[in-house]
Formats: sequence, structure tokens, C-alpha cells
Amino acid sequence: MPRGAGEQITVDGEREPVTVKLCVRVSNTRTRRDKLSTEQLDALRELGMEWAAVEGAV
Repeated sequence: MPRGAGEQITVDGEREPVTVKLCVRVSNTRTRRDKLSTEQLDALRELGMEWAAVEGAV
């Protein structure tokens, strides 16, 4: 999936959908994983994000 690919979602209480750039979000989360809590890393591992399981991996 291209880095700029986005997904339209409707946020509770909003009339218009917003575009969320998922690849950018995942890339930023992966880059900053050393700042994530253990619970956040566990949740990402449960979703199949292999990079969340290896400490210090890029």
C-alpha cells in the first residue's frame, strides 16, 4: 500500500468523514515504538505487527 493511501472514516458526532492516512500512521508508530507502553506494544503484536515484537528492530 502506498505511504499516502488513506481511508475515509466517520468520527462520532461528525457529519463529514475524515481521511486517515493509515500507512503514515503505521510508519510513524513503528519509528517511535520505543515511546509506546507495554500495553500498546502488546495490542500491536495481537494485530500482527511483527515489528512490535522485536525490540530495537527497524
